[in-house]
Amino acid sequence: MVYAPIHESLPGPISPSDRIESIDALRGVALLGVLAINLVTEFRVSIFQHFLPAALPASSLDRAVETVLMLAVDMKAFALFSLLFGVGLAIQFEHLAANSRRALLLFRRLLVLLIFGLIHLCLIWNGDILTAYAIAGLVVLPFLFGPRWLLLAGAAAFLGLYLTMQVWSPPGLFPSLASIQSNVEEANRVYATGNFGEVLAFRLREIALILPLHIYVFPRTLGLFLLGAFVWRSGVLQKPNHVLLFTAGAGCVGLGAAMILLRAGNAMAGTSFGVLATPAGTILLALGYGAIIIAIASSARGNALLGWAAPLGRMAFTNYLAQSVIFGWIFYGYGLGLFGHLGAAEALAIGLVVYVAQVIFSGWWLGRHRYGPVEWLWRTLMYGTPQPLLRAGLNDSGQRAA
Repeated sequence: MVYAPIHESLPGPISPSDRIESIDALRGVALLGVLAINLVTEFRVSIFQHFLPAALPASSLDRAVETVLMLAVDMKAFALFSLLFGVGLAIQFEHLAANSRRALLLFRRLLVLLIFGLIHLCLIWNGDILTAYAIAGLVVLPFLFGPRWLLLAGAAAFLGLYLTMQVWSPPGLFPSLASIQSNVEEANRVYATGNFGEVLAFRLREIALILPLHIYVFPRTLGLFLLGAFVWRSGVLQKPNHVLLFTAGAGCVGLGAAMILLRAGNAMAGTSFGVLATPAGTILLALGYGAIIIAIASSARGNALLGWAAPLGRMAFTNYLAQSVIFGWIFYGYGLGLFGHLGAAEALAIGLVVYVAQVIFSGWWLGRHRYGPVEWLWRTLMYGTPQPLLRAGLNDSGQRAA
């Protein structure tokens, strides 16, 4: 069998054989946290339900599930995803270093993501994070051309702004309690019983209320993107020191958990430090989770333990969108109409079944294809030429079989 190399002037995506398995495994694990939070707090009920003085969940099991998710997972999974997106941007930037069209290709990559995000936001689910990630990526892109210290300084500045906003937010940023109450009542009716057109119309109207939430967290997203890019540039992910990562991870988890638990126990209520404790603790927990999982997954035994998550992480884009389609059908009126009818534990059980199915499907798919279907389309649109999809037509170095 003779192989002819793809023309050297044409840039291409990173070969599957060059990917770092531990990063993919971390992304796959983080996707479980994202699924759990999205399912319990946004698909099952209105996202604004949690801003109201609501009654306690119906059962002790539901209360336990919500407590664990809020304390241990909640924004931590999204913070991990933001860090990993920054890592991915830095990897792409480095991969295209020798290409004169690097800036254009990366801009096109983010523009395509923005288009995907807007479609997802408007037509499938308005809890979308892809649109915000694409816009944040465009803001972060110029920083990648600077030195490593600029990435760290930018991360510190944006995270500092985010923490400042915990103490002082722009007046009028958030909707009134009355508008939130009205929205929740309408959501309970439309999402549970509406047809696709009615759900779509309400989803588009609801975006105006959701937008302030994205604005509020946007500086954190920027900061974590830059921090992820800095971590990649530091080299710690290429040749991880297990002892160092475990030590740093345990320290971050311990400190972050302590801050969140103290704040949850109202020990610091009413103080400036108390206001900052939960958001700062969330970032520390995310860093700790990431360091520990990377340390485990990068060892031989750890890879055997977490290797199942790597294919899921490589197909995170496909799986994230698939979750929105599946859960939309389960909870909205044009499908099973279970919106507002399930407790947190029941909804999470459904989510775990979907997650396990995606783990199995991702492993099967990537055994036969180089990329997930949406990942393949993303790369094809980014590079402006169809990318090879089937494994049978290529060897591991990206050469096409003659």
